[in-house]
Amino acid sequence: MGIFEKIRQGLKKTRDSISGQIAQMVNSFTKIDEELFEELEELLVMGDVGMDTAEFITGELRRVIKEKGITDPALIMDELQGIVRELLSGDCSLHTDTKPSVILVIGVNGVGKTTAIGKLSARLRAEGRSVILGAADTFRAAAIEQLEVWAQRAEVPMIKQGEGSDPAAVVFDTIAAAKARGCDVIICDTAGRLHNKKNLMDELSKISRIIDRELPGCDRENLLVLDAATGQNAVNQAREFMGAAGITGIVLTKLDGTPKGGVVLPIKRELGLPVKFIGVGEQIDDLQPFDPGAFAAGLFNMEEPKAAESDAVQKAAEVLDAPAQAEPEPVLVPEPAAAESPEERHARFRSFAEALMARLDENEGVRDMLPELRAWRDDRELDRDDQRLVRNLLLTAEKRER
Repeated sequence: MGIFEKIRQGLKKTRDSISGQIAQMVNSFTKIDEELFEELEELLVMGDVGMDTAEFITGELRRVIKEKGITDPALIMDELQGIVRELLSGDCSLHTDTKPSVILVIGVNGVGKTTAIGKLSARLRAEGRSVILGAADTFRAAAIEQLEVWAQRAEVPMIKQGEGSDPAAVVFDTIAAAKARGCDVIICDTAGRLHNKKNLMDELSKISRIIDRELPGCDRENLLVLDAATGQNAVNQAREFMGAAGITGIVLTKLDGTPKGGVVLPIKRELGLPVKFIGVGEQIDDLQPFDPGAFAAGLFNMEEPKAAESDAVQKAAEVLDAPAQAEPEPVLVPEPAAAESPEERHARFRSFAEALMARLDENEGVRDMLPELRAWRDDRELDRDDQRLVRNLLLTAEKRER
């Protein structure tokens, strides 16, 4: 599947919510009048575009229609696509030309930060870049282990310390290791943080000072990971982080699972932040470099822009995607006799996961643990972080046993 098709499919829910409804509305009009513009603005706001950006888009549409003398409502969709494409245009590339360069990945818990780091590592490695990870999220339980699973899948080294250690010290050690090994790119995870917690922002400033001191003049990206499903709250998060973290770009995850992908527009127009990557699915190559033309075309279900698919995308898939293989019937996880609380279930899973990871670290066989691991995969009572860890462990374990 080509890049454009992935983006088009990933934007289906957003397309149905925004351009699908706009097309239905436009088709109900026989002329372009003020009522049409009012309904268009309302639909844009309902599509999480935001009031200011909705007013801007309708204002631009008025101007274009007047300049071109358009009177047929059927021509509006093409003009809207052009306005959106122009609004999103600009430099969306990743700037990592110095050796080493630093990518600091920031964001609140649950937005898909660790997964984004793993997929980005695979992409850079597929491009021939050497990557090293720094596990500076030392506060959240299992954060280091989750990142380690992704490091193993991407076959990149990772620097870590114990849970609860100083994140800035981890960053320092990672920079030292990158210098010693001649790595091209350093990617540092950071603690999931609430944007109204001053002490966490102070910690981020400390990390920044370490980078500035140890790697003066290096190319640096501060990427903020946002969950598209949070809609306008994602814009608010970005606004708060901008003042404290010097954000250089956005990674917008989970676009395929939400109708709120219109949030891309206010992020770019109101905050001036480029969206550099978007997540449009669960597969390793579903973290796509942001392309304004492809996004606008996918949003409005137009024709594919003339662009060849990157070889790096295909190579990244080869690095991490395991071929489908037949699985035995799942074995049910034994349930305790008494009712189990979410905390107890989490603790029981963590005990199993730690035992599995210990055997993986020692290069021991784990075939006998796969049935229970698959059963945990099908357990919908686990929280999101545990479910993500299960999927990552399953990929690593099955690859080991092939």
